[in-house]
Amino acid sequence: MLGLLLRKGLRETAGRQDARGNMDMHKAHGRSPQDDRVTVLREPVAGTVLLCAGLTAAGAGLGWLVGPLARLLLTLPWAPLQGPAELVASLPAPVLPVVGAVAGAALGLVARYEQLVVDLSDDRVALTSRGRKREFPRDVVATAFRDGKHLVLLGHDGGELTRQECDLDAGRVAGAFTAHGYAWADADPYEDDFRRWVPDTPGLPQEANAILKTRQRYLEKHGSSHDDVRELREELARLGVVVRDERRRQYWRTSA
Repeated sequence: MLGLLLRKGLRETAGRQDARGNMDMHKAHGRSPQDDRVTVLREPVAGTVLLCAGLTAAGAGLGWLVGPLARLLLTLPWAPLQGPAELVASLPAPVLPVVGAVAGAALGLVARYEQLVVDLSDDRVALTSRGRKREFPRDVVATAFRDGKHLVLLGHDGGELTRQECDLDAGRVAGAFTAHGYAWADADPYEDDFRRWVPDTPGLPQEANAILKTRQRYLEKHGSSHDDVRELREELARLGVVVRDERRRQYWRTSA
């Protein structure tokens, strides 16, 4: 019994020393233990599972319909795509639904891969999407806000640090940022400064006009989510030009 009590006392003493050591470490770095808390925002797993299941079922159903449609086309000599229709009609019946189901599941996984994950702590913001993670220290983030389906972080000069597609619940995102002490705006504080871009707009650096012209072509052809469109936005940000898209039109402003 004496040995048991002695071991218990030693464990309690060690526990107090560990706790005191952790507190001393936080104080040495000017931090409190609460500073280490992290909030992770992502789409619920259940939602992703339902999405994949729905797309898989839709793909299987579409595959099931393709076979009869191909055979119908073969009865119409004037119909186009006779060659592909003949190939599809020659496949065994179960093949097309299976292919459709696999394609649907793959599409669901791609959607999951592209979803934004937000990691928030009191000293940094980390955003991960499409396998790319970007981190922003607390002291460089002046304001965060939602612009339609995008999460936007602004720097202290008014420039955009990043603009990410975000399907997360707006209330959850706003609550998480404010809980960690970040400034959150209900709308873009510089909204009135944007002007529609037209070729060779005066007041813009010549290089910026050239990038906007190239970006407009990609925007009209592929939409705002295309990789080249996003990369050219980042090039403009390095030149002090902020751009946002509305119905495949570009609007711009300059940062301070």
